Amino acid sequence: MIPHQNIYNSEVGEGTKVGCYTEIGNAKVGKNCKIQAFVFICEGVTIEDEVFIGPHTCFTNDLYPKATGEWQCRETLVKKGASIGANCTILCGVTIGEGAIIGCGSVVTKDVPNNGKWIGVKLC
Repeated sequence: MIPHQNIYNSEVGEGTKVGCYTEIGNAKVGKNCKIQAFVFICEGVTIEDEVFIGPHTCFTNDLYPKATGEWQCRETLVKKGASIGANCTILCGVTIGEGAIIGCGSVVTKDVPNNGKWIGVKLC
């Protein structure tokens, strides 16, 4: 185990490499993935096999977060072989398709098709 990983109540598949200062909580991560340093993967996120997630990527799980009261976890799916560049934000409730590529610094706000490319910020 690499120092400073925080992995709890999660499934992490065989052969998956997780960088330091990464948090994975109540999530599912497939086999042979590479998750770089400083990544946040929260409840409701499922990552299939052979996915690359660049450093400082952040997943969310609530469209309308607040400090108190009810919240609604929305599920996010990253399909097999997708690659997510450094410093990306993935809003909850989306599916990133098989083999899709997400460019560095992107904000994903809607579904990305299989083998699709997403670069920058594209609002709903």
